[in-house]
Formats: sequence, structure tokens, C-alpha cells
Amino acid sequence: MDLKSNHTSPILTDPTPSKSRLQVPSHLLQYSGVTFTPNLLLTVPTMNAGIIDIRANNCLHSMESSSPPHKKSRDINNDLASTDMDVAYRAWLLKYPSALASFEQITNFAKGKRITLFLDYDGTLSPIVDNPDCAFMSNDMRAAVKNVAKCFPTAIISGRSRDKVFEFVGLTELNYAGSHGMDIMGPVRQSSDDYHDCIRSTDKQGKEVNLFQPASEFLPMIDEVYNSLVNNIEEIQGAKVENNKFCVSVHYRNVDEKDWKTVAQRVHDVIRNYPRLRLTHGRKVLEVRPVINWDKGKAVTFLLESLGFSNYDDVLPIYVGDDQTDEDAFKVLREGNRGYGILVSSVPKESNAFFSLRDPQEVMEFLKSLVVWTKKTSTL
Repeated sequence: MDLKSNHTSPILTDPTPSKSRLQVPSHLLQYSGVTFTPNLLLTVPTMNAGIIDIRANNCLHSMESSSPPHKKSRDINNDLASTDMDVAYRAWLLKYPSALASFEQITNFAKGKRITLFLDYDGTLSPIVDNPDCAFMSNDMRAAVKNVAKCFPTAIISGRSRDKVFEFVGLTELNYAGSHGMDIMGPVRQSSDDYHDCIRSTDKQGKEVNLFQPASEFLPMIDEVYNSLVNNIEEIQGAKVENNKFCVSVHYRNVDEKDWKTVAQRVHDVIRNYPRLRLTHGRKVLEVRPVINWDKGKAVTFLLESLGFSNYDDVLPIYVGDDQTDEDAFKVLREGNRGYGILVSSVPKESNAFFSLRDPQEVMEFLKSLVVWTKKTSTL
């Protein structure tokens, strides 16, 4: 597979929904994923630099809309608002049922199939914290991930650098993909040889692996932008710039809201001179990424092929994630009617996932339940 970078940015469209082989309620199928060309790449329409050159005001609006409201001191009005939110969340669960409450439905479909598990990290395996360097997973969560990886092929796909997420997780039983899937270390399979920029390497245990880095040509540019962003926003109290190897994250969770516009303007001033980079938004984070046709959804496809599972009808991929970037993976599973996306969220929001979990604690319960179910069915 040949990935060529250009000055364009992907636009994803939703084709007419098709009948799902996953046998889920019809109301869950109103969103379909992107359509792939035969080589599994999206068609990228031409865009001029003005569209990529996002204006600071639009950036600020995205920052505000993607950030949950601040918690306020308790009073009767807040109690009423909380009640309204509970009602809205219960209504939302009709559309995105709890994966715990729907566990029997999921496992009934999983019978006779090989589950493959994909997990985001921040907000999924670890709570969202003020300092991104302190986003540690609990020992109980680590044990749950380790146990589920003994049962199924498991990978973590994170926006963090691959080395950073490995430091947090510390488990050798998993496959890791960092920088939103632009830095993948996975098993060696013949099918992976079809991908350009895929090289044979060895992991820290000396095991032969495939290392896939489709944005490797952007490394000097990313480093340059990182240094510029550090110099431009270091004076803004609470702002933090993180180099995630193939993308740069600007965290504004600890920045006073009155300074968000300044953060947006400073980031905009830097990337406006880099038309081959684009700006995306996560949970109180701005991310500068290469304009290539690659995302977490493509990473899932790559890993499935590396595992030898891409052409089998007896495989059930499950992807658990909480962020906007995880939607690309949800779309791939939904479009191909091949697996389940599970959104981790305590507030209602639109998604291409099939099911939901409220927080990392529920994610851990789900993982533990999978292990128990596997052991139970293996003895039958």
C-alpha cells in the first residue's frame, strides 16, 4: 500500500446504511462508515490551503464545543440541571446501550468467533487528569488488560507516542500503535509486506515485529513545529505542549478559559505556515497532525491484516475508545459490519459506536467479564 502525502485533508461521507451482520437493533444502524477503495484508502478530494489554515476563532469555537462544562457548586439549580442530564443520559442509552447491560447480546454473537480487542488509552484505560504526564492506569486495570490479552489478540491505539503509552501500560502481551496509528509495532505477517514504510524490526524482548510508520517523512517538520509551539505558548499559564512523535498535542485543560483564544491564536500562527499539517480537536487538547490518509480506523485494518484476520467472517473486532479520533475506528467497524465500537462517555454525544460504557471503571468491568465468559465457554 503506497501512502502519498499531499496538501489535502480527508472528508468522510456516510453512504446509505446497509443491513448489519451483527444483528443489532435497526435504530443503531443509522450511521455508516466511510467507503474504502480497493486498496483500503479513502479518496482524498482536493482542498486549498485556506481550508486547512483554520482560523483562530473557528478553532476557539471547536475548543469550547469539545470541552465539557465546568463543575459548579451545588445548589438547587444545579441539582435540577443534574436531573435533566440524567434524563438525557438515560434517553441516550436507548441509542447507545451499555455494553455491560448488553453483554449477553455481544457474547451471543461472539460465539464461534475470534475476538480481537482494540483499546484507546486516555479516558478509556486511565482517567482524564489535569497533568497528561500523570495519566496512570490503576494496577487493577493493568491486571484486567493483561488477563484479557491472554484470551484475545489485544492492541492499544493511542494519540500518545508509542513509547509513552508503553511506559504507562508496561505490558508485553499487547500490540501498540501510537500517534493515532501512525506508529505501529505489530506481529510479522506476509500481508503486511503490501504496505510501504513497513519494516522488520525487533521489540524490547528481541521478538521480530513489523514497524509501520506511514508519516516518517514528517518527523523533521513535527519536531520543528513542536519547538515553535513551545516557544509560542510557554508563557500561557497551564498550557502544555507534548511531542507525540508523529503529532503534537497542545493541552489547555489547565488554562483559564479567558486565555483559550490566545492558545488558539498562537497555535494557528504556527501551523498556518505548514499546509501539510492539519489541526484536530480532542478533549481539551489541540493536535497538529500530518495531512496523510491515515487514522485509527486504518490502524485497525492494518493490525487485523497483520494478525491474519482481515478476510475471515469468524472474527469479531471490538474497539473501545472515548475520543473524537476513535470515531474513525468506529466507522470502519460499522461500515464493514464487522465488529462493535464501544464509546466511553458519561455524557450524551453522537457516535458511530454501537454500545457505550460510562467510564474507565466500567471498561475494566467489561474486560473482566470477557475473561470470565471466555473461561466459562472454554470448559463447556
